[in-house]
Amino acid sequence: MKFHPSSIGKIMTTPKLKGETLSQGAKTYIRKIAKEDFFGYNTELDNKFINKGKEQEQDSIDLINLVRFTNYQKNTIRMDNEWLTGECDILLEDKIIDVKTSWSLETWPAISSEAHDSEYEWQGRCYMMLYDRPQFELSFCMVTTKDELLNQWENLSIHRVDHIDPVKRITSVIYERDLEKEQMIRDKCIFASEYYSQYINELNDKQ
Repeated sequence: MKFHPSSIGKIMTTPKLKGETLSQGAKTYIRKIAKEDFFGYNTELDNKFINKGKEQEQDSIDLINLVRFTNYQKNTIRMDNEWLTGECDILLEDKIIDVKTSWSLETWPAISSEAHDSEYEWQGRCYMMLYDRPQFELSFCMVTTKDELLNQWENLSIHRVDHIDPVKRITSVIYERDLEKEQMIRDKCIFASEYYSQYINELNDKQ
């Protein structure tokens, strides 16, 4: 099977027991995917955080362009290899930018030291591998939340941010390409695919 970069962090966790190739958390995630595929259902999350990220992604790209005097466009080129399939947000000649639209000022990382996230790092390393780019930038953007995404009890002071300097509303962290870590990704994908196939076979053989 092929994994999406956003899911790689879930299988990259270190097993507690020596000699194991996958952690219990990784196995739990793979079983979840296998069950969805086998029985034909989907448990994709649908919540206010994800909805803002989807609906206001372009607002975040516009914010980055405003601050950097650029004209970045949303990437539409999907890439595949033997283990991965994915479509990054912004594709440049020298790097990839992944845009994260934060729900509120409370959830948004205000400085770079707060922006590191291991799952997002692994996602970026997959994109560097897929698109053959030397650098990955993870950019957390804070834009005013659309009214239709808010309920009547929301604290508007953490959602209305247009009065804040646009420069202050982007927090980025940079990751450089690491071929050793890419090999780790390949290895984990192989182990995960084997475990996935084993689980699917057990479902098929169930009587």
